[in-house]
Amino acid sequence: MGASSSASSKSKKSTKNKGAKDIALTGVGNLIRLLPTGTVFLFQFLNPVLTNNGQCNMSVNKILSAILIVVSAFSCCFASFTDSYTGSDGQTHYGIATTKGLWPSTSSGSVDLSAYKLRVGDFVHAFFSLIVFAGLSLLDSNTVRCFYPAFESTERVLLQALPPVIGTVAGAVFVIFPNTRHGIGYPYSSSDSSQDSDAEDS
Repeated sequence: MGASSSASSKSKKSTKNKGAKDIALTGVGNLIRLLPTGTVFLFQFLNPVLTNNGQCNMSVNKILSAILIVVSAFSCCFASFTDSYTGSDGQTHYGIATTKGLWPSTSSGSVDLSAYKLRVGDFVHAFFSLIVFAGLSLLDSNTVRCFYPAFESTERVLLQALPPVIGTVAGAVFVIFPNTRHGIGYPYSSSDSSQDSDAEDS
């Protein structure tokens, strides 16, 4: 009886640990979908290298990692103000949204670039993209072990709870202010292409 009860308690603990990890990973996955794919990939690729897998034995590791976080955060904000269109040459062109439309306007042809002008939702997307990336980067295990290692052991519950909370809040805001732009790092999805084909058929 004692052996079976101890085994069941161990299995319950492992189940709880797996559940917490699944929740954390799900939250991180939701965050990644709200960010430019190239920026996220670059951060996840370089962060373990620059932080020496969280060890940060030299001060240069912290400096380079901090620079990576700042540059990536700027990239997330900047991407919210970019958009793309298919020019008269049949190629996809990217530009920056301004109050007058998309800039630059090379090979626009008959495309009305004034429809791509700056909107309030762009600033909302930029702000929440910054918040989402901050949660993703600052709660990354390598970043935590590099800059504030004691936080990993004392605030483990917070590290697991914050990504799902940030992802849920940001996701709700993105539903209110849907992102219709297809700028740098935000490629067309299958739903977008199907909508475009429906519009062409009609």
